[in-house]
Amino acid sequence: MAKEETQGARRKADEESVARFVEKFASQLVEAGMPRMPSRVFAALLASDSGALTSAELGERLRVSPAAVSGAVRYLTQQHMVNREREPGTRRDIFRVHSDQWYEALGNRDSVLKRWEDAIRDGVVSLGEDTPAGQRLTETLAFFEFVQGELTGMMDRWRVHREMLFGPK
Repeated sequence: MAKEETQGARRKADEESVARFVEKFASQLVEAGMPRMPSRVFAALLASDSGALTSAELGERLRVSPAAVSGAVRYLTQQHMVNREREPGTRRDIFRVHSDQWYEALGNRDSVLKRWEDAIRDGVVSLGEDTPAGQRLTETLAFFEFVQGELTGMMDRWRVHREMLFGPK
């Protein structure tokens, strides 16, 4: 009986450690601008052994309603931080975070930067390149073009570095 009690206490301590990590990391994501509930769901997925949980499991772990989980995973899937999959043989969805979620999330920013560049380029034409606003937009455009080029090179270097650290995907 003492061994079972010890294992139960260890399991509870592990669950508490995971919960503390989830809340601490989620608060860092919130500070960086991510909404609170998506931050908590993302941190819970990262901290799970499988990297995948159902809505019910997320709700239970985070002690939140199904509606809160639903809104959070909708946000996370739109941001390409989580994938929605169907649990084989059921109608339940599983939400999964992959080992390369940061790469995917950052890589998807590429299209956002491109859209911003296009809008700013149109703004330069509309406002006039020789106006103070047009000059400010021209500098902003140059910045985004620079970041875009650096991001592409950085992502290529990461793929090589990742393979050296963790082997081929």
